[in-house]
Amino acid sequence: MRHISSLVLGLSLLLSLPSRADVEIVADVVYGHKDGMALFYDVLKPENANGAGVAYMISGGWFSRWSPPQARAGQFSALLSEGFTVFAVHHGSAPRYKVPEAYADVSLALRHIKLHASDHGIDADRLGVMGGSAGGHLSLMLGLNSDAGDERADEAVLRQDNHIAAIVAYFPPVDLRPLVGPSERFPALDFESGKAASISPILFADRADPPTLLIHGDADTLVPISNSEIMQAEFRKQGVVSDFITIPGAGHGFRGDDAMTAWNASVDWFRTHLLD
Repeated sequence: MRHISSLVLGLSLLLSLPSRADVEIVADVVYGHKDGMALFYDVLKPENANGAGVAYMISGGWFSRWSPPQARAGQFSALLSEGFTVFAVHHGSAPRYKVPEAYADVSLALRHIKLHASDHGIDADRLGVMGGSAGGHLSLMLGLNSDAGDERADEAVLRQDNHIAAIVAYFPPVDLRPLVGPSERFPALDFESGKAASISPILFADRADPPTLLIHGDADTLVPISNSEIMQAEFRKQGVVSDFITIPGAGHGFRGDDAMTAWNASVDWFRTHLLD
């Protein structure tokens, strides 16, 4: 495992972190390997850490693109300023890897984070997940399909549960069954159609699910708002604690005031369900 520690100045369109000493970064924490390559997450820990963590899925179209963690401090400053430790989770990326593999990766990452919670200075029972689009899909799958781990596994990380305490998902696709097949734009969707049900969040909601916040723009033409509408309807049917925020006129990806609205709602959700 390679740890590179550094201190950074976190800047954001929404909130500013006041000094370079406010955030400590531990980069490239290896949580697994496949095909001879490392799977990793970055840890961003604020000086005022409150003991809760948020695992953010670095995934757009199930591409998991790398950026220097120092550059991500600004992206997450709304969470960091409130004391949440952020885990920027990368998975095996499209086009080489498909959606089921991406989900398996991030599931393993959560187990690793929880197994090493004390090292990260967080309470393993106060961990949330968050992401947008493909990252929102993965966040929902993690929260709705968690398990207690495999007690017979040789590796400690596989014996660890991957339960989480709260979810925030922006404009997530929730039913992959009609989407699976060859795709130039989203090659991660090119996998066996028979596996689509096992990776569709809409089929996994039940009353044991963690509190979930859905945020979606009503002008989204890539992932229509109907995805969040049917997901919220299923949450209500199953008795899951949930909320659904519609951002009028917003498309796929929030900017400006829309981004501020979404981030503020996300922070409030995690504050309520991870701290209170």
